[in-house]
Amino acid sequence: MPDKPRVLFVCVHNAGRSQMAAGYMQALSGGAVEVLSAGSEPKDQLNPVAVSAMAEEGIDIANNSPKLLTTEAVKASDVVITMGCGDTCPFFPGKRYEDWDLEDPAGKDIETVRRVRDDIKGRIEGLLAELIPTAAGGTGR
Repeated sequence: MPDKPRVLFVCVHNAGRSQMAAGYMQALSGGAVEVLSAGSEPKDQLNPVAVSAMAEEGIDIANNSPKLLTTEAVKASDVVITMGCGDTCPFFPGKRYEDWDLEDPAGKDIETVRRVRDDIKGRIEGLLAELIPTAAGGTGR
């Protein structure tokens, strides 16, 4: 793993789950991880409920925009986290892939989106502890 690993979060619409994951990774890694997110079928805008749920955590994703998944983004990443995009994500040997089974927050109420958000936060903390042990929790251990 390079000194600054690159993590790509992929979901179908790149409007909720992958954007929340990217927001947490950027905030919790303190810049120690390069973060990308994309979707196999990106929407025109972010899920406003996901934006609100992240704002409650002090993380502003409001100015992000959904992006189309590209082969180049996968090639450039060390870790690829998929969230319900199935076989649409290109596979390259030597990359670390994980599929996170997360409920799609599209069209859901704030309580549901908070549960998804909190699940994502826990997974991000675990991934960070593996990628950069000293970054997890900011404890320096």
